Amino acid sequence: MLPFSVTILGSSSALPTLSRFPTSQVVNLNQKLFLIDCGEGTQIQLRKFGVKAGKINHIFISHLHGDHIFGLPGLISSMALGGKKGELHIYSHSELKMMMDPLLKFMNEMEDFKVIYHPLNFRTQTLIYEDSKLTIESLPLKHRIPCCGFIFREKQHELRLRGDLIEYLNIPVKQRVAIKGGADYYKPDSTKIPNADLTYPADPVRSYAFCTDTLPLKQIIPVIKDVDLLYHEATFCDDLKDLALKTYHSTARQAALQAAEAGVKRLIIGHFSSRYKNEKPLVDEARTVFANTFAANDGDRFDV
Repeated sequence: MLPFSVTILGSSSALPTLSRFPTSQVVNLNQKLFLIDCGEGTQIQLRKFGVKAGKINHIFISHLHGDHIFGLPGLISSMALGGKKGELHIYSHSELKMMMDPLLKFMNEMEDFKVIYHPLNFRTQTLIYEDSKLTIESLPLKHRIPCCGFIFREKQHELRLRGDLIEYLNIPVKQRVAIKGGADYYKPDSTKIPNADLTYPADPVRSYAFCTDTLPLKQIIPVIKDVDLLYHEATFCDDLKDLALKTYHSTARQAALQAAEAGVKRLIIGHFSSRYKNEKPLVDEARTVFANTFAANDGDRFDV
């Protein structure tokens, strides 16, 4: 199977701590890198955890609060100084371009690559990116300002060839491609070899959903249903659920309830308030509802 992983660059909420930077993650599908959010210090974390910033060509910004965007000017400046070429695509609220353009003009370093902005739709689930292996959708969340989550889904894989039989029958390469797509094979004497005899089942497709800075929403349950890996913010423990409601955040228990109702395979919780010295009370609380819960710690890598 192709490598498909999520690296946590930042797991704190609004205030960074000595051990946690603000929100940022890298999704890696077969060495194609996608950055989600870009809190302060993101470029330091990229270096620290061995992620090549120059390979990032797509950045997804959930919303325009500082702990999710303040690392962006520095990262882009470093990309330019590092000789990045081509295009950098940023998916965000349309107002981000208004904020960034004066900064980039002032830096005057953007000679070899171009920043292209793609406004997000904060009203409905939308396909925002697609290539031969992957689709990425945005989904509206409920925060104090417009906010989106993101879902990364692999496309259906091809069937796997039975190499021994393919070689024995000396099937031409061109026809092997068709067989991987589901075609039967006909020998020169017109004898039919069913596709099922020539292939193994395709690898299962995998999915990752990122839901940050939001009240728990029933509306997203069908959208994130059965995903392999869900990241859901859990800023507070449930004893502070009134504060969570006031600030449009979720508790660890609420995040776990979302995961359980959606039937996801694994849950990562993060965006922890700086009031917690460690993540244990949040994880313990979530696991009373959804056992397969893990904390997002800076530097952690989760295979999807």
